[in-house]
Amino acid sequence: MSNTIEKIKCLIIGSGPAGYTAAIYAARANMNPVLYQGMQPGGQLTTTNEVENFPGYVDGVTGPEMMIQLQEQAKRFGADIRDGWATKVDFSGDIHKVWINDSIELHCETVIISTGASAKYLGLPSEQHYLNMGGGVSACAVCDGFFYRNQDVVIVGAGDSACEEAHYLSKLCKKVTMLVRSEKFRASKIMEERVRKTENIEILMNHDTVEVLGDNNVVHAIKALNKTSGETIEIPATGFFVAIGHKPNTDIFKDYITLDETGYIVNTPGTSKTNVGGVFVAGDAADHVYRQAITAAGTGCMAALDAERYLASK
Repeated sequence: MSNTIEKIKCLIIGSGPAGYTAAIYAARANMNPVLYQGMQPGGQLTTTNEVENFPGYVDGVTGPEMMIQLQEQAKRFGADIRDGWATKVDFSGDIHKVWINDSIELHCETVIISTGASAKYLGLPSEQHYLNMGGGVSACAVCDGFFYRNQDVVIVGAGDSACEEAHYLSKLCKKVTMLVRSEKFRASKIMEERVRKTENIEILMNHDTVEVLGDNNVVHAIKALNKTSGETIEIPATGFFVAIGHKPNTDIFKDYITLDETGYIVNTPGTSKTNVGGVFVAGDAADHVYRQAITAAGTGCMAALDAERYLASK
């Protein structure tokens, strides 16, 4: 461990739309923010090929390009953007202690957590290949469904979010095939009934995804296994949506910050405040409902303003 302790007025843990927006606002408020980008600089949007629903980008923008622009904007106002990730925290006292890469110790007056959440994937090599290629695998129907208008797609999942995304896709796509990996839905009855009553959604119960098929660049079909009969089928599709949940990146905070049963940070409604004074949250680390770039950016603004007010009150 380092013997040198750095004192920081406003530390931002994590990047993405939430972290960078918090950095922009905090820097403009002369809070001298330091932002550590985390293990995935730029967050989940760096895996998104095209972003067409963020206001102001008339012709759309790639996820990585947008994150570079937000980072540069934060730097322009004096934010200190650094590589590295938080590996340990101690929020038990008046000074908020954070360790970076298990070696750098920081003592912070305020902390903004913007560590986000990671989409869960099936882990198939073919799934990961086409996800990285940007050629037909997605974990966000609202983000990417537009690109599959009037096409056939497959979605895997059984919860409320999967049903919501399947229903959303049904309004854009010609046909939606929903693969449910067990014999029953995990979703609420009302959500299950909604997808069952939608004409262009076909539900295949007790089916596992075996492989994502394509020409090495784009997806052409999904190979699925009927676990009841043992038969494998190929479902023609240009898009494969994975809706089996997200895992918030909040494990290192659990001893100090109140989390819900799935690990999302619980904030005071209408604010970015956590149960620890001087510690705030922005973005998907607390949002299991919307999970959009624009909402993450909005909460980044809220967190910086709340942190500024907290410092002023002291």
